[in-house]
Amino acid sequence: MEQLTIKRYSENTKNTYISVFSKFLEFYPDIEPENITDEQIRRYLLHIIEKLKASTSLQKQVINSIKFYYETVLGRELHKASVQRPRKTKELPVVLSREEVAEILKNVKNLKHKAILQTIYSAGLRRSELINLKVNDIEIPNCKVLYKFALNSPISAIQLTL
Repeated sequence: MEQLTIKRYSENTKNTYISVFSKFLEFYPDIEPENITDEQIRRYLLHIIEKLKASTSLQKQVINSIKFYYETVLGRELHKASVQRPRKTKELPVVLSREEVAEILKNVKNLKHKAILQTIYSAGLRRSELINLKVNDIEIPNCKVLYKFALNSPISAIQLTL
């Protein structure tokens, strides 16, 4: 727990790591944590995938907590084959039709919320990009948003459409 705090992990991450690592230790009740082998770690990962039908998200949390304990706390390097991360799934994003977007915007009564949604949609901004947007970044007469996407990138002018 101290190492998680020293490395400034969030409370949620600490709680998650402690919870999933405790379940890992419960799987090997008669073995001291420092004596659990890479092969036993691999078998536990197979167990949560095959028997418990763990999601890829949970699998990553388990791997991260195990790696953190063994590599950061104990200073023991784990064999890469025993803690392989799941393959990234390639899911297509859900795209709304123009009619669906118009219906959503039509039903938003709060002016501020409507402006936020229209800006995100028309400029194609991510939530974090919208949050970082300043009033001076919007050219109302030209219907443009001036945005710098990365630290060393040039400023882009995005035409607003609706």
